[in-house]
Amino acid sequence: MKYFDEAQTLEALPFGSLIARLHEMFRAGCNVPARHVHRVESPSAAGTVLIMPAWTDLYLGIKTVNIYPGNRERGLPGLFSVYTLFDARTGQPIAQMDGDVITSRRTAAASALAASFLARKSSRSLLVVGAGRVASLLPAAYSEVFALESVQIWARNAVSAEALAGSLREQGVPAQSARDLQAAVERSDLVSCATLATAPLLQGKWLRDGAHVDLIGSFTPEMREADDDVFRDASIFVDKEEALHKSGELLGPMSRGIFDASDVVGTLQQLCSGQIAGRRGDSERSVFKSVGTALEDLAAAIAVYEFWAAHPMK
Repeated sequence: MKYFDEAQTLEALPFGSLIARLHEMFRAGCNVPARHVHRVESPSAAGTVLIMPAWTDLYLGIKTVNIYPGNRERGLPGLFSVYTLFDARTGQPIAQMDGDVITSRRTAAASALAASFLARKSSRSLLVVGAGRVASLLPAAYSEVFALESVQIWARNAVSAEALAGSLREQGVPAQSARDLQAAVERSDLVSCATLATAPLLQGKWLRDGAHVDLIGSFTPEMREADDDVFRDASIFVDKEEALHKSGELLGPMSRGIFDASDVVGTLQQLCSGQIAGRRGDSERSVFKSVGTALEDLAAAIAVYEFWAAHPMK
């Protein structure tokens, strides 16, 4: 059994090849049962365990995510995850790797993959709303699909936004922090939100004609990053149909009659397999809402395993 730490997992997942891996896995499909959620209670702590399986004919993978909000008081991250990969033909464990790296990189890669179908090919300006781990990866992922000339970073904490923009500039990304969210949105072809907001930050009236909106953060019914106008008269896509039942980003506007579930054009799997078309015109506003899927985790884990099989470590 092979063990791949954070650095080794990261090295095996450059965005160009990861986006291609996700495209192929969404096109081919795999088995993805519902995730298991378990509450863990003890006298000293309380947490939640998520167990996310997926498999193909050759590989079986399980991501285990431990969420412990009280870890902040211990000076520890609130989330830890590991990914275990098995031979699906025998059940034999073959690799274990860093689940946090897999999660963050496959999330950013999925956004870029969706944008490759949904955004204007001429898009050159990206606004990232948020300054956390996934937000920090979005410019690199999008740069694999678009020839970006401008990257703006906006966050509630202006210091965090400038710190991320500075880090990106050191990597050669043309990034600047933005103080005025409305002005930043009005200048952007691509708007990608990766926050934990519970009230809308992005307003539809700020978006330019033909903009593409990528919404990552809302994965519970209580969370929202965009107001109702973002969805009004937009072409709406999701990574999987489960998003319609778990994200406040969609549940809220649907409850107010802004759009119906039947108005959603389709899923990322349908885009990748060619079942549905992506963008239909330059003036069309597209919205992609993701909540994450174990299919993406499995694709990334297979990429890590096969990378190191082809590049044996000394």
